[in-house]
Amino acid sequence: MKRYHNGLEVALEIVGGKWKSIILFHLDTGKKRTNELRRLIPGITPKMLTQQLRELEKDGIIHRIVHYEIPPKVEYEISDYGLSLKTVLESFCLWGENHLEKINGDSSAFLEQC
Repeated sequence: MKRYHNGLEVALEIVGGKWKSIILFHLDTGKKRTNELRRLIPGITPKMLTQQLRELEKDGIIHRIVHYEIPPKVEYEISDYGLSLKTVLESFCLWGENHLEKINGDSSAFLEQC
């Protein structure tokens, strides 16, 4: 079992990095298919998206919903447990907007607001 020095290390391991919190940001508005997420997150490779989705699923943060039809359909949604991250991620998002406004004088660079 891995040992941690504090809870922040655990939290950052689960949702840290470049992509996981962005994936959760987009799943906050509802279920998404893999291709929808790829369109919403420019720059993420299909391999990285798949890897990040699998890790979030393994940690119980999201659910993978398979619809057994032809062609197969897979959707992702935030789990009830993952919803407990909502206020934390919203706080980070707002902090980022405020930070950009502080250093640039405005936050109009955002395509989407928190």
